[in-house]
Amino acid sequence: MPVMPPRCPVPAEQQPINEYQNMRESWFYSWGGRDLGRYIKPIVVVWVLSWIVSGPVTAASFAPAKQPAAFLLCAASGALVMPVLMLVQLYTGWAHVGGRLRQKAVPYEESGWYDGQIWVKPDDVVSRDRLLVDYQVAPILRRIRRTFGILAGLLALSLITWQFI
Repeated sequence: MPVMPPRCPVPAEQQPINEYQNMRESWFYSWGGRDLGRYIKPIVVVWVLSWIVSGPVTAASFAPAKQPAAFLLCAASGALVMPVLMLVQLYTGWAHVGGRLRQKAVPYEESGWYDGQIWVKPDDVVSRDRLLVDYQVAPILRRIRRTFGILAGLLALSLITWQFI
């Protein structure tokens, strides 16, 4: 007679595999796993929309007609704030789910904050979850870190360019 693994006591919405599935299916978080063009598009769209705020704020300091280079450089840099915040949220969410998938023991609450429990995953669940982290979550986190690197490089370039304006 085969031995059946114990039933998972973790509520469905707190099970790491279900958290991962919800992330993959969500409107916002699924964006991290899209193909490159569909990943970059929201960053660019949010950056362009951020000009609605950064443009007028920068124009108060640098008149576009008199100091076009300073205006463009500062407004473009200021417009990066929203995409960076968006990427921070994206990274934080995926890192959280990746961390829960990677853990061998999962903390959970049955009905509220006062009754915390810990469930030790069976070996087959640990293996499945680690594969998900290695082949699904980790590439998304690497992509977001690379995007942060590119944005940091653009900001550094704007600071260097600022020295020559």
